[in-house]
Order: sequence, then structure tokens, then C-alpha cells
Amino acid sequence: MTDPNDRYRSPLETRNASVEMQRIWSPRMRIGLWRRIWLALAESQHEIGLPVAAAQVQAIGAHLDDIDFAAAAAHEARLRHDVMAHVHALGDVAPEARPIIHLGATSQDIVCNADLIVIDRSLHLVAEKLAGVIDALGRFAARWRDLPTLGFTHYQPAQPTTVGRRACMWLQELVLALEEIELRLQRLPLRGLRGATGTQASFLHLCGGDADRVARLETLFVEKLGWSGRPVLAVSGQTYSRIIDAQVVGGLAIAAAALHKWCNDLRLLANLRELEEPLEAEQIGSSAMAYKRNPMRCERATGLARFVIAAAQNPLQTAATQWLERTLDDSSNRRLALPEPFLALDGALDIMRSVAEGLVVNSAVVEANLARELPFIATENLLMAAVERGRDRQQVHEAIRVQSVAAAARLKAAGSDGRNDLLERLAGDPNFHGVDLAAALDPNAFVGLAREQVDRFLSATIAPIIERYAGRLPPPPALRV
Repeated sequence: MTDPNDRYRSPLETRNASVEMQRIWSPRMRIGLWRRIWLALAESQHEIGLPVAAAQVQAIGAHLDDIDFAAAAAHEARLRHDVMAHVHALGDVAPEARPIIHLGATSQDIVCNADLIVIDRSLHLVAEKLAGVIDALGRFAARWRDLPTLGFTHYQPAQPTTVGRRACMWLQELVLALEEIELRLQRLPLRGLRGATGTQASFLHLCGGDADRVARLETLFVEKLGWSGRPVLAVSGQTYSRIIDAQVVGGLAIAAAALHKWCNDLRLLANLRELEEPLEAEQIGSSAMAYKRNPMRCERATGLARFVIAAAQNPLQTAATQWLERTLDDSSNRRLALPEPFLALDGALDIMRSVAEGLVVNSAVVEANLARELPFIATENLLMAAVERGRDRQQVHEAIRVQSVAAAARLKAAGSDGRNDLLERLAGDPNFHGVDLAAALDPNAFVGLAREQVDRFLSATIAPIIERYAGRLPPPPALRV
């Protein structure tokens, strides 16, 4: 079969993940890193005086990117070992270096260090995209800081907030997610040169039993991989601890949960017609119901986020079931368990960046929905005002209860015009004579410090993030489908 439509292709590749994230997890990136690790190893061995010639080092350096994948596949079919297949493929094009390629190393000296570099690059891209979403949503929050909107608890009408203040709640969770990703970056270790069981026995043999020379070899190796000043594991088995994978994917799941919660809220508000996703000119909401404007982007991002959240369990299982110094049942699993949550979260971040950049606020609907509920919300203040005028608190409470039930029944009744007539009912009640009922309908009296909180949050929390990522914020993405 030569037609790609005749075989399975991951939707993460064809529909969701960006070219940038796919490139990081590509075979060319992975094998290119393997060759750079072999180069760093050979350079370091040459510099400490091991029998590795400068010409052999140069030969490896001349073939970092001209990877013959077909030749490597042929070697693997014969050898049944992917790392050794690429050792042979590199030796084919750099024959003078063949005797020293992979000298003293075990496969995981190559694979583990390469995996951690790939994870590092992927986390950087996730952090930058998270910062881009935060930037776009922060601008939305600033724009709509003043517009009062109905708050909800238990998805029932509650004390008002503002549209911008609600956006700050979404932002706060995205900020927490970014902090988690940044922490993972800060603490991500390189494995270093450890050999077959982590004891560095092979390197100690090469170095003539000189432990200080082994330490110098590893220091040079780490420096040549660009990891100076960053953590290196003090102890490992043949592989780095798979707890690290669980920490990384757990961080991705935290980001996914923040996106998921935001998507859920937007979908609920879309049902109320208060907020809407951006709509493309020829976008179809439903194949049957042409009038529909479904929150398709948020639904898609929700699905991807759920996938990432579920993926967080997998590395924990792998970490828990590693045997002694090494078992190989992690390998086939990690080929899925590491790239896929990165690719899925990458797609979800691009989607939600596009949503944040074009999020529509139907302010008239926001105001109407709030106006419909505001008389109920205002009743506590009205009760206090009536008592201040000498009315019996219990009688006032009962009057409000009776009239509120009647007004609510009218709102629920078929054919209701959607207008809340509670204040009109109370106006005819002697308990409220002299009470300024109209003043109770000012929504600004009920939003507390919402606007001030927006200002403080954007200034103290969001602005430093945007400054920190200045020059690294990715442009708004063009969604692939």
C-alpha cells in the first residue's frame, strides 16, 4: 500500500498537533539527537585522552543529519535492535569512526538522554503556547473588566461578577498550569553516562579505574549537550527513573484540566448566548440544523484535554512496574505515552489561543440575563432597607418570599415575556413604601471588588508572564481543520 489513505494515521498528526511539536517528536529529531550524543561522547573521550582520534570525532560530526532511514531499517530487520541499527548506519557513512561509535555506552546512555532533551524542547514549546493563550485571554479580561454579568454557583444564578473577572478565574488556572510546566523544566535532569546498570563500570574500565576521570568524562559530555548548570541524575539504573515521565505528563494533565474547565464554562455560556467562539465565514455548525452555531472549537479542545488527563495514569503504571535495574516493557509503551499527550495538548492550546483571540461577548444578552435575575439578587438589600424604615423583618421576609415565588412562576410559565416583575409586585406592598426599589437594579452595586481584582491580577500576575516571554510568544495559530 502506497496511498497514505490506505493505512491508519493518527489524528494527532493529521488534524491537531502543530508542525513544530510534530518536528520535535519526529524520527529525524530523535536520531539526529542520537548522533549528537554519540558525537558528544566521542569528543569527551578524545579530550580526556581515551583512544578516540580527532579524525574519528570529525567523521561523526560530518554526518549528524544525513540519516539513511532505509539503511537503518534494513539493519534493524537483521539485528532486531533499533539503537545498534543506527550505530551500523552511522558507521556505514563514517567508516573511520565505526570502531569507536558507542564506545563504553549502553543503549540508554543514548536513548534516555535524547528522550530528556526532546521532553525539554517540548516543555519549552508548551510553556510558550500557554503564555500565548494567557496573553490573549488577559487582553480579553482587560477589555471586559467592567461588564457586569450573572454569577453562578451550582449552575444556579448567584451574585454578579464581571465578564473580565470571570476570565481572570480561567487565567488563574492557566497560570498555575504554566508554573507547573516551568517547574518541570527547572527540575528536568539529564541522565548522564551511567552504563548498563547505572554503575558506570564500563566507563571506569575505559578510564583505567580512575573515578575522577570518569567524572570529568561525564562533565564534558553534559556540557557538550548544552546542559551545563542544569540537574543531572545522581543515581539511575539502566534508564532514568520513569517517575520523571509521570511528573512530566502529570504537568501536561494539569494544563489540560485548566483548558477543559475553561472550555466547559464557555460551552455553558454559549448555551446562554452570552459568549460565542469566533465563527469562520463558511463554517457549518450542523449538517442537519443549518442555523446552529455550536461551540465546536471548545468541544474539540475538551476532547483533546480529556485524552491528556487520561494519559497521566499511564507513566505512573510504567514507573511502578520497572524491575530492579531495568526491564524493557516500558519501551513500546513510552513510544506512545510520551509523544501523544504532548501532541494532544499542543493541539488544544492552539485551539484555545484561537478562541481567546476571537471570543465574542453578546453584551445585550449578558445584560438581559442579569436583569432578569437581579431583582431576586437584590432582595436581601431591599429587606435591610425596609427594616431600616421600621418594618418588621419577619413580615418583610415573608412578603419577599411570597412575591418571589410568584415572580419566578411567571418567568417559568409558557409564554412569559422573560421580564422579572418582582419589584413591581413589591412596590404595591406596604412593607416597601419609601424604599428606593429602582436603585436595587443597579448591577454595579453587586459586583464587589471585581474590577479592582481584575486590575491587580493583570498587573501583578499576568504582566510579568508576558514580559518574561517577550519575543517568545508564538503568533496566533492557523487551525488546520
